[in-house]
Amino acid sequence: MSATRTLILGGVRSGKSRLAEKLATESLLPVTYIATATIEDEEMRERIAAHRVRRPDHWRVIEEPLQLASVLVQQADNDHCLLVDCLTLWLTNLLVHPDTSKFDTERTAFLKALPYLTGKLILVSNETNMGVTPMGELSRRYCDEAGKLHQEIAHHCEQVVLTVAGLPLMLKGEHV
Repeated sequence: MSATRTLILGGVRSGKSRLAEKLATESLLPVTYIATATIEDEEMRERIAAHRVRRPDHWRVIEEPLQLASVLVQQADNDHCLLVDCLTLWLTNLLVHPDTSKFDTERTAFLKALPYLTGKLILVSNETNMGVTPMGELSRRYCDEAGKLHQEIAHHCEQVVLTVAGLPLMLKGEHV
């Protein structure tokens, strides 16, 4: 199998994770689900629990909130599907990390690795830049960094999908 990269963007509860899970299942490949979320409060605990319930038991799960590039390089294989959920949570983890150098180091490593990853790769991320500019400095930086990251990733992906109300809108590539 040749490498295929899919970026799925959408707002909160837009159906992007469900679409990613469907595509991973339809690939008929062994799936490794790479979760970037961390449990910081009860609401996030409930969100993560809902994702866990939906995932098939035979999928391998790796929880990695920071070193995404390293995990992707280790796990990528021609006959395998990697599903990363979600890039904007990973971005947040890096932006709030006490070691401020982590952001540039990990982001650069991810973008350098992306073109060389083999197998099927499905990346899920929140599209956050379709509203007003946030008031806080960190919120503005987050939106700016997410927008730049999405543009760079989209360049390397064969498919880019925007999900709205559970419906996929193809921005790049063949229909899902």
